[in-house]
Amino acid sequence: MSEQKQGGGFFANMIFNIIVPVVILTRFSGPDYLGPTWSIVIALAFPIGYGLWEMRLTGKVNPFSVIGVISVFLTGGISLLELDPKYIAIKEAAVPGILGIAVLVSQKTRFPLVRKLIFNGQILSIDTVNEALEARGTQQELEQRLNQVAYIVAASFFLSSFLNYVLARWIVVSPPGTQAFSEELGRMTALSYPVIALPSMIILMGAIFYLLHQLKKLTGLELEAIMVDNSKK
Repeated sequence: MSEQKQGGGFFANMIFNIIVPVVILTRFSGPDYLGPTWSIVIALAFPIGYGLWEMRLTGKVNPFSVIGVISVFLTGGISLLELDPKYIAIKEAAVPGILGIAVLVSQKTRFPLVRKLIFNGQILSIDTVNEALEARGTQQELEQRLNQVAYIVAASFFLSSFLNYVLARWIVVSPPGTQAFSEELGRMTALSYPVIALPSMIILMGAIFYLLHQLKKLTGLELEAIMVDNSKK
């Protein structure tokens, strides 16, 4: 069996999606360097290129990565077309908002997104869990718990949507095509992690811990048996 290739780690994501774009936009957008237009083009090329590389490396299309690449393209389009800065805020709010709605809607389908996000083979020993659930007759109760988890996950996206909009409206106020606009984009990107990603991540981690607690009760297993031991891979 061929080993599945893994994508980039946390630090690679930080470098290509946040640190490099922020440095380019805030330090090299002046007329003596790249200028407002080229600084945006080059800065956005890093997260786009990294997202496409990661998809090629893993050998499969991750819908969340696709949405991320599209989001970056939209930022570049709004900037280069010199549209009103309010559209940056609308776009920043729309992406996580759509994800939150998708999580809730997908619960009514055969392919709920919450299973891809949390109840998956990268985190849990799915076969072991399913066998224990079947033995105890608690499969239906798991579905109820997953519905509750879906609401928590969706809430994290809706919080991100609200904070994205507030942050963008507060910071990005200059006309596109100016050095000030490029620097504001860089500042918004730099603040997006502590202001937006961390609170959303805390809620998402809360959803994971809640699910693990419920799985212990429904399966009668300890966490060591429920979770995947990545140290053995």
